[in-house]
Amino acid sequence: MRSSIQSTVDLPGIKKLRSGKVREVFDLGDTLLFVATDRISAFDVILPDPIPQKGAVLNQISAFWFKRF
Repeated sequence: MRSSIQSTVDLPGIKKLRSGKVREVFDLGDTLLFVATDRISAFDVILPDPIPQKGAVLNQISAFWFKRF
């Protein structure tokens, strides 16, 4: 099974506000879009080898909690 590793996110026409250690933040006007990537960091250092599907799992965990609060 092949998996895609997503370590950077570029959305043409959408302003990127911030690129953090693991997440990217985009300005959608009246809303912010947070995108979790497969990057991994330890002790404030981004490590060279991303973890496949890490971003997808982080997004699912966030969605789970946002539905409850």
